[in-house]
Amino acid sequence: MFVEHYGLTGHPFQLTPDPSFFFGSTVHNRVKSYLTYGIAQGEGFVIVTGDVGAGKTTLVGHLLATLDPGRFRSAKIVTSQLGADDTLRMVANAFGIAYERDASKAELLTIIGDFLAERQHAGQRCLLVADECQNLPFDALEELRMLSNLSVDGAPALQTLLVGQPQFRTTLASPNLEQLRQRVIASCHLGPIEAGEIEGYILYRMKAVGWDGTPEFAPDVFDAIHRQTGGVPRRVNVLCSRLLLFGCLEDRRVLDAQAVDEVAEDMEAEGESVLDREGAARALVPRNGALAGAAGAGLALPSDLAALLDSFEDRLSALEERGRRHDRVFRRTLTTLSEHLEDFIDGMRPRTPS
Repeated sequence: MFVEHYGLTGHPFQLTPDPSFFFGSTVHNRVKSYLTYGIAQGEGFVIVTGDVGAGKTTLVGHLLATLDPGRFRSAKIVTSQLGADDTLRMVANAFGIAYERDASKAELLTIIGDFLAERQHAGQRCLLVADECQNLPFDALEELRMLSNLSVDGAPALQTLLVGQPQFRTTLASPNLEQLRQRVIASCHLGPIEAGEIEGYILYRMKAVGWDGTPEFAPDVFDAIHRQTGGVPRRVNVLCSRLLLFGCLEDRRVLDAQAVDEVAEDMEAEGESVLDREGAARALVPRNGALAGAAGAGLALPSDLAALLDSFEDRLSALEERGRRHDRVFRRTLTTLSEHLEDFIDGMRPRTPS
């Protein structure tokens, strides 16, 4: 709805990872440099970890898109609780390698090895990306390590990027994976976008879909978005999508910090919070610390009780205002949908030949 309202050519904050939306923040460029270095080594494992929504998949997808397809053959598997044989089958499928359905583990290794040798002789390096690697059990990781042992004419036949959440580092520290750790060429962690780069991130995505300056973003909006999301790209995308929808339904041409906070409060009330842990904690504490003070005193002092009641009244008033705003938005949404439906029905009516 807001795409048409603001004259955009597409959704600027879609949640599906899209390498074309890659934004080179300081932290993302640093991790990209580690990846580039690791790939340049041509062997072993390169590890990238990051919290949920940090942009790992988008970053890796962007990097792979920059590789020369004549020199690299890349494939990606999204992992789950796979057994050893299942891992080999997924690798074969990712590279488009044909095999018999009842092929044994030995046969799979032979088929994969032959494919890697063929690509090596054709002048291509094979690169495997294992996404969500924190889900892989030890035996599946061991199979990937065994694949890394394959060589053609003394040169490594396969390099693997392990991409996952921070808990994978705990898995990797296990004594059972000592041999895999010895093959790690580069390792890096992808953190959130810094506060000073949130504006660039948001405007970059808006411009990518034909943004012409409408809606306008007030100067205070970017700090508010970072405060509410902690700079995690997926949280930023969720909040900004809701912010644009809010602006559309409220017919706002300028979006400011107050609008961000209103949208975040609404999402919190709906159980769809984008707040970071610190922000969430702040949201649960009534203004002026009234609840904490009253609890500490057991509500014994009239002044504390009065402050607590004032806080409750303020929050109740805020809820009532939110309800009125939701009612206005609901009515406006119905009107907009009705207009679209009338246009659609009118377009379906047969035209009388002139």
